[in-house]
Amino acid sequence: MIRGSQVAANEGEAGDGRADAALVAKICWYYFREGQTQDAIAQRLKMTRKRVNRILGEARESGFVQITIADPAGQRTEFEEELIRKFNLRHAIVVPVPLGGTDVRSFIGAAAARYVAACLPPSGSLGITWGGTINAAAQNLPHRSGDGTRVVLMSGGLAESAPINPYDNATMIARALGARCYYLTAPMFAETAELRDILAASEPVRSVLAMVPSLDVALLSAIDLSEQSKALEYEVISRETWASLLEAGAVGDICGHYLDSAGKPLRHPLVQRTIRPPINHVLQIRHRILAAGGEHKVPIIRAGLLAGFCQVLVTDEAAASKLLD
Repeated sequence: MIRGSQVAANEGEAGDGRADAALVAKICWYYFREGQTQDAIAQRLKMTRKRVNRILGEARESGFVQITIADPAGQRTEFEEELIRKFNLRHAIVVPVPLGGTDVRSFIGAAAARYVAACLPPSGSLGITWGGTINAAAQNLPHRSGDGTRVVLMSGGLAESAPINPYDNATMIARALGARCYYLTAPMFAETAELRDILAASEPVRSVLAMVPSLDVALLSAIDLSEQSKALEYEVISRETWASLLEAGAVGDICGHYLDSAGKPLRHPLVQRTIRPPINHVLQIRHRILAAGGEHKVPIIRAGLLAGFCQVLVTDEAAASKLLD
């Protein structure tokens, strides 16, 4: 399916500038629907093959193009069957490892979006966390008309807009679902533990946190503590804090709860400053989906599984293979 609203228009662009939406749609139509080669499209539109390739790549990653593969009903891959059996899951979705350096979060987010769309009931409630995979899911959610659905952000916010920003992603998901959105109007991390407690007890933060146990569905991401961590790249945490978390035994966090390799929550100064719902409230959500992949995220994915955060796992083949070792 080709959507024309997600790539910024820039009429008259040339060279290596961003293509306008009409041109992107045309190239995608020729390539995905008509099966033309990139060379043929380049000749037809009088541009380089390199530029056609770039536009197609950007269209896939931005969600402008969504590719749906209709699997035979009831069929699961061997990886999915083994994950369900080993971790006592309700369901598992394993996507292929992307080629050519494409970010695996795009694939996992798209698969998670399709699953959320299928399981979220009319007038239902969806809780989300934050991260690049959530952003990819937001870009791929099928649109609904307003039916009373609610979206609840289960983390505090970041001051800077970025692909992982919780507020931006919650807004995108709410718009796609035609939903009312509820934000935790507080920072992700308070300056002190005492201030964190004051903020969590204040309105409207308290009321939003109180919604969590009764949510129908939660879409959770896993924030790793590897050198590849986006939390480091976007300076959500400092390298000093990152090192102290590793020293304390943390492998990452899910919904603001830092876990060790056995899935046990850690007590750490950062945790005591984090605006988040209590772990027992998250575990009361009826349908919990963990969307995360890449070998570097295997430790926190496994910890989340052991902690009970996950009833449905959406991951990739590389992570699935490591989880099953």
